[in-house]
Amino acid sequence: MARIQLENITKRYKGMKEGTAAVDRLSLDIKDNEFFVLFGPAGAGKTTVLKTIAGIEFPNEGQVKIGGEIVNLIEPMYRNVSMVFENYALYPHLSVYDNIAFPLRSPLHRKDEEAIKKAVERVVTMMKIDGLCERKPSQLSNGQRQRVAIGRCLVRDPKVFLMDEPLAHLDAKLRHFMRGELKEMQSAFNTTTIYVTHDFMEAMSLADRIAVMNNGKIEQLGSSLDMYYTPVNEFVARLFGEPEITIFPAELSSENGALSLKALGQEQPLFPENGAGRALREAGITSVDVGIRGIDVGFSLAPQGAGWIRGTVYAFEPIGNKVIMTADVNGEKIRIAAPNSTSADLDEAVYLKFNMKNALFFDGGKKTLIDKSLFNNPAGCNPPL
Repeated sequence: MARIQLENITKRYKGMKEGTAAVDRLSLDIKDNEFFVLFGPAGAGKTTVLKTIAGIEFPNEGQVKIGGEIVNLIEPMYRNVSMVFENYALYPHLSVYDNIAFPLRSPLHRKDEEAIKKAVERVVTMMKIDGLCERKPSQLSNGQRQRVAIGRCLVRDPKVFLMDEPLAHLDAKLRHFMRGELKEMQSAFNTTTIYVTHDFMEAMSLADRIAVMNNGKIEQLGSSLDMYYTPVNEFVARLFGEPEITIFPAELSSENGALSLKALGQEQPLFPENGAGRALREAGITSVDVGIRGIDVGFSLAPQGAGWIRGTVYAFEPIGNKVIMTADVNGEKIRIAAPNSTSADLDEAVYLKFNMKNALFFDGGKKTLIDKSLFNNPAGCNPPL
């Protein structure tokens, strides 16, 4: 049980170009008993943050605190953390039982063999590997090895669990099961957990809070709902949701204070005459990018009237519970979440209509989210962005 604080952490590796860093002046305050997820693409710096907390890497600048204590110069064995590595890091000469029991036989955390047996039995039953205890890692599949690595992490009671993509090599059914188990285990163990993933579904389903990382920095920090409904920029918006949000550029035009968007080869009025167009220009926004999620795109394969946009079917992907259809509209690819009963041929005509109430609007220059209150304020006001 511990609060984890990172204060202006910077980590540079030898050979990195000047002005670049694996982690760049990063600060985080992770609450005691929180399930905290570091999320982002490969190379964002997520694993480096985890290793810095564990003590495997030492920061060039900044402070690492565990339970209020500065641990920058404390070796990993004395930090009382438990970590699952992405590459398993199992001892090849030890059995599954002995790999999992290993932390409880270390000098700092030694238990008697009866206590070790009970702890290992609890973990192997939980991880569904109780029939594999006598095998060596070379006799296991990748998914089984990963479950052994998770079991070794969970067998003792540390201050913090550190998990680096622990479900990456599991099959889909077991991965879904383990998401629920990990959340329940974290609550039962009453221990802070920091979890690294590049799977947005894992991040959204597990996290109390999510930190989205990119190029060693935090793009956004908040709940899963914050990431989905109010992403701070286009980068974050594209990471969450299936299918991926469609973002296309639009030109602003304003007549009599009304706002229209010229996009996808036509002009459509979006807002009533409330001065929104003028307010945008006064805020320095001259272009807008429109973000539409797949569930907010209505479609028809039959010709429709005014307000509908004509395109053609570019891709058609049935994935069981739904169909992800991509429409080509004047060169822009619009992704649509369609019912699983939908049937369409490639290059077939499709007609689209957007639910603009749920659309996201971004500054076309800065690529940052525009606060929707801006569209509802009268001209001349100075709304927050």
